Amino acid sequence: MAQIGVWEQAEPGVTRKVFKPGTGLMMMEVHFEEGAEGALHSHPHEQMSYCLKGAIEFYINGETTLVRQGDTIVIPGGAEHGVKALEPSALLDAFTPLRLDLLGPGVPKAEGNEERSE
Repeated sequence: MAQIGVWEQAEPGVTRKVFKPGTGLMMMEVHFEEGAEGALHSHPHEQMSYCLKGAIEFYINGETTLVRQGDTIVIPGGAEHGVKALEPSALLDAFTPLRLDLLGPGVPKAEGNEERSE
């Protein structure tokens, strides 16, 4: 599980910071060194990624799309996807519903300090 608000190593050349989530939506910032890859994976959550800087190739269900600074891409829930940074890059990723595989079951709500169990 990720730590909320803390930069951590996700994969070689990839660091991320998961932000405090809302009740059904969460975001994280992900930084990539040139050539770094996010391994192919899937999850049931819908994902939208906004490219903060750089250039990243997204592989989604066997198709390749180049995303550059200022571009967005939507990844449907269940789609197999991965990325490769063509230069130093950063993404802002949003997910719905919450990714409890990253957050864990007792995640603090975005407003207030109450704990929620799901």
